[in-house]
This record gives sequence, structure tokens and C-alpha cells, in this order.
Amino acid sequence: MKHPVDIHVGKRIRHRRWMIGTTQQQLAEKVGIKFQQIQKYETGMNRVSASRLWDIAEALEVPVAHFFEGLEEKEAVEPAVDFLADKEALELIRSYYTIPENQRRRLFDLARVLSESVA
Repeated sequence: MKHPVDIHVGKRIRHRRWMIGTTQQQLAEKVGIKFQQIQKYETGMNRVSASRLWDIAEALEVPVAHFFEGLEEKEAVEPAVDFLADKEALELIRSYYTIPENQRRRLFDLARVLSESVA
């Protein structure tokens, strides 16, 4: 049975990998394992050892603590809905941050106004 913390860490690995445009194969090569193992980590099927998490953090250029951000004690028992598990949402976020800051701010304001008109 998957543990909520393993699922959270796996999602954070996948999210960071995806945000920097790295494939599972590329990450696996950097870490020295097979891409299938990365798949198992990302789904929470397999737990990531401390030393392997260290290697993954170095490969993805983040501190180890990055993988635990957003994990509250409550979530360790009852995981929250993760909108970052949605590929469309991740693609939207990634695209959003490629837009120049002044245009991004205007897009953000537009999205807020549109969401208020729907509610």
C-alpha cells in the first residue's frame, strides 16, 4: 500500500522534472538508475531512499527539502487533492512562467476577473 508521504515526494519529483523539461530517461541517467525506477518513485509505488533522494535533488537542482514542501502533518494521514497531478495544469503553469513578467501580470489579472464573473 502506498504511503501518502511517498506519493507526495513522488509528485514533487515529477513536478520538478517536468518544470525543467527533463524526461524520466534523462533523470534516470543522471542518477544512474533505470527510467522504470523513476516511474515507480513518481507514483509512490517505491519509496525513495535518503541517498537516492539526495542524488535526485542534485540532478533536479533543488534542495532535498523541496520534495517535502507543502506536506503538512495532516496530509501524512489524509492526502489533499493535488491539482499539480493534472498534466494540463502543469503545462499551464510552465507556459505561464515563460511569459514576460509584465504580460504575465496582466494575464493573471484577466484570469482573476474571468474567474470572478463565473462564480
